[in-house]
Amino acid sequence: MSAPDLTSRAYHDHAHATPAGRVVLDYESRFLRRRVLTLEDGRRLLVDLAQTVSLDHGSVLVTEDGAEIAVEAAPEPLYAVTGDIVRLAWHIGNRHTPCQIDGTRLLIRRDHVMRDMLARLGAEVAEVTAPFVPEGGAYGHGRTHGHDHSHAHGPEPHEH
Repeated sequence: MSAPDLTSRAYHDHAHATPAGRVVLDYESRFLRRRVLTLEDGRRLLVDLAQTVSLDHGSVLVTEDGAEIAVEAAPEPLYAVTGDIVRLAWHIGNRHTPCQIDGTRLLIRRDHVMRDMLARLGAEVAEVTAPFVPEGGAYGHGRTHGHDHSHAHGPEPHEH
């Protein structure tokens, strides 16, 4: 395989200019440190970050020449959960399951164990395909791993 066309060693939360390209990634693929990605236009981008990060829909990867590559959430198989949303959200969160709050429904990745539990709780669960953009954590993190956006954060409380 030939060398990648572009290299990115940095990222930030949103575009500052018109993006020079776009990459569409599912939830798992947006968690990365070093990987070659294929942009929509076919160019290949080597992402080589200092540490593993969780990129959100709307983030941008910055190439060595300063161009920005937009990161978008890809459609993927999900469950749309409806019913007593507050109660169901509590049970989903209690299992540390990523969840997107989408109006009158919750979206989670498909998992038959979660589907069975939610059905037992009286939820209606439908299979859908949609971009998955779950809520970030209480401290602004999309996942429970550390991150660095080239800016400082205060110390985080320890979980008990």
